[in-house]
Amino acid sequence: MSRPDVRLPIDRDKSLGEQPERGHNRWHPDIPPVVTVEPGQVVAMETLGSMDAPVGWETTADDVRRSNGRLVHPLTGPVYVEGAEPGDILEVKVVEVVPEPFGFTLQIPGLGFLRDAFTEAHIVHWQLADGFATSPDLPGVRVRGAPFMGVMGVAPSRALLDRITARESALLARGGMVNLPDPGNAVPGDPAIARAGMRTIAAHENGGNLDIKQLTSGATLRLPVFVPGALFSAGDAHFAQGDGEACITAIEMGATLRASFTLRKGEAERRGIRDAQFYRTDAGSRAEPEPQRYFATTGQSYSRDGVNYSEDVTVATRNALLNMIDHLVDERGYTPQQAYAICSVAVDLKISALVNVPNVLVSAFLPLDIFVA
Repeated sequence: MSRPDVRLPIDRDKSLGEQPERGHNRWHPDIPPVVTVEPGQVVAMETLGSMDAPVGWETTADDVRRSNGRLVHPLTGPVYVEGAEPGDILEVKVVEVVPEPFGFTLQIPGLGFLRDAFTEAHIVHWQLADGFATSPDLPGVRVRGAPFMGVMGVAPSRALLDRITARESALLARGGMVNLPDPGNAVPGDPAIARAGMRTIAAHENGGNLDIKQLTSGATLRLPVFVPGALFSAGDAHFAQGDGEACITAIEMGATLRASFTLRKGEAERRGIRDAQFYRTDAGSRAEPEPQRYFATTGQSYSRDGVNYSEDVTVATRNALLNMIDHLVDERGYTPQQAYAICSVAVDLKISALVNVPNVLVSAFLPLDIFVA
């Protein structure tokens, strides 16, 4: 007999700051879990919209202009997974992402890939119904839904937190665009956590703001574990998104994530896995035009020797390919040169996240149907 979902409810009429026992908006190893689950249990996590502020049909561009970026992103969690230890891989199976009925797309001055060309605030209001998004602000447009969570991640260790802060501080000193720890509007408000907690704007080794649109129901995300229990959290739900999320937001929405967890004991440490991976093995993928069965690695804008670069697609692509070569060598037994050849003839590269400064995220998709033996 299957066990019922473990539910994490949230009051959608309140900000996260008004219900801090439900979640957080910084990454830190000392944020206490809100629930404990066993591997295989399904947890249903209700999440707020990405801005952690009331956004509705009445919201205007002026409201967007005055928005407080320190509130991004409100995350539900953390979830403590029994048996998870540093060096493990946490597999997160996306069972379902259930949308709320309203969505929005914002253009925020100073943000987005074309922030120099588009300097005015803007909002598109979306009605989400029957699997599609429509908007009076974009007449003649109907977008098919493919709901996913923009943010899914685990807590960093203290050592990882210090390492990321150091390399991003160095990048800021070189003129890069970086969001360093900032205690303003931090949840939780404990000063020790607020001062050091890592912002959720970019993805890092712990996952986070991945914005990978293929992480729809049926996909599985792999994350290295850095602290006991993994401390998994999620938020920033999207109804639909183009690769790259060019203007800084997708069709943002509140949602409920239903997910379950599996552990691969010691595999992150043994294999040196340092970035998120994800895969789909069923034949019912909605993530067209990707192959229905695939395994994907990711890469971000920091080098393997610990130097951070600002919005550098080349560095992110290099890391995605190196991670795919490592996977093919370890998982399939190919030599590095054979793996490199497979990357050239079969692997597709996609810019999953273009605007989460400073770390661009590139995904490398390996179609599993090429393997015949």
